[in-house]
Amino acid sequence: MRKGTKRKAKAEPKAKPEEDQKNEASQSPAEETNSEGPSRNAELDPSRGAAGKAGRKRAKVAKPETETEYFAEKRNLEDLWLQVFPVGTEWDQLDMVYEYKWNFTNLEEALEEGGELHDKKVYLFGCTEPQLVPFKDQSKVTMIPVVVAVVSPFPPSDKIGIKSVQRETEEIVPMKQMKMDWVPYIPLEKRESQVEKLKNSQIFILSCNQRRAGLRHLKIERVKKFEYCLPYFYDPLQEDELEQSTVVDLLFPIDPKPVFCEFDWELDELEEFTDNLIAEEELPADQKEPFKNYVKEKVREAKKANREAREARKKAREELSQETRKAYKDMKFYKFYPVPTPDTPDVSGVKAPFINRYYGKAHKVI
Repeated sequence: MRKGTKRKAKAEPKAKPEEDQKNEASQSPAEETNSEGPSRNAELDPSRGAAGKAGRKRAKVAKPETETEYFAEKRNLEDLWLQVFPVGTEWDQLDMVYEYKWNFTNLEEALEEGGELHDKKVYLFGCTEPQLVPFKDQSKVTMIPVVVAVVSPFPPSDKIGIKSVQRETEEIVPMKQMKMDWVPYIPLEKRESQVEKLKNSQIFILSCNQRRAGLRHLKIERVKKFEYCLPYFYDPLQEDELEQSTVVDLLFPIDPKPVFCEFDWELDELEEFTDNLIAEEELPADQKEPFKNYVKEKVREAKKANREAREARKKAREELSQETRKAYKDMKFYKFYPVPTPDTPDVSGVKAPFINRYYGKAHKVI
C-alpha cells in the first residue's frame, strides 16, 4: 500500500481532478492578475512563475533606458556660403579656405525675413582674401572666404575677366567658357521641392562645375586661367566717369631676348624713351628705328580700340530702356565677411570695401 501511495503522490501533478481543471478554465484574466500581482500568481503556479520571470527579463532587454539625444536643427541657409564658388582661388589652396567652420549667419539674416536683402533678387559670388590674422595666440596667413551680394533684377554679368600680373593681356570671356553660370540656390527647407517650384527663386549663386579631379587632364595654361578669373561687371551709366588707359604693353620680339616694357603716350616722349632703353642695354642701338615704328603702331592700335569702345558704350547707353537704366542706378553691392566665433579667426580688423577691379568698392561691408 505504501508503494501505491507513493506512485499516486507522483502522479497527482500530471493528472488533476476533472473538477479542478474546470475551475481553472473558468477563471477570468482579471482574477489571474488580482491585487496580489504577478508574483502571487507565480507562487501559486511554479511553471507560470518561471515564465513570468523570463518575460520580465525580456521586457527589460527590449526596452532599455537610454538618454535622449538632441541634434541642433540646421539653419535654412546654413550651407549657402559653401555653395558659392570662390572665384579666382588657386586650386591647391581651396582646402585652406575650408580649414575652419566659418560662420556666415550675417548673410543668412540679411536674406531672411526682416533682413536688409529679404525679398530682393540677389546674385552671390565668392572670393578669398589671404590675410595675416590672429587665432589662439598665434598669427598666420589665412584664406578668408568672402561673399559678395549684388542686388539686381537681372544677372550683373554673364562674363568673366581673366587677368593677372603674369599675363600680358586681359581677356573678357563668357562665363560658360570657364564652366561657370548663375544658378538658383535651393534653401534646405525646399530641397525636396520640384524644379517648377523654384522658378521664382530670389537667390542665385555663381557656380563652377569644373571638378578638381579633372584638372590633371587639362593643360597648365587652362588650369591657371581658372586661378586668374575675376567676376566681371560693366556699368554703362558710369563709363563716362572712368578714364581710359593711355598705357600700352610692349613686347618687342628681338634676339637674344625680347624687350618688355610699358609706354604711356601721354607721359612718355618716344625719342627719349627709346634712348633710355639703349642706354640701359635693354635695346640694341641698331634696333632703334624698328622699335620706334613698333611703338607707334601699338599706340595707334590702342587709340583705335579706345575710340571704338567709347563709341560702342555710347551706343549701348542710348539703347538702354528706362527700366534698365533704373536697374543700374539702383544696383547695390554688399560684401560679407565671416562672423567671429571661438572656433574661427577674428577677421574684423582686415575688412575692406574693395571687391575687384571691375566691381570697385562695395556699397556696404558687413
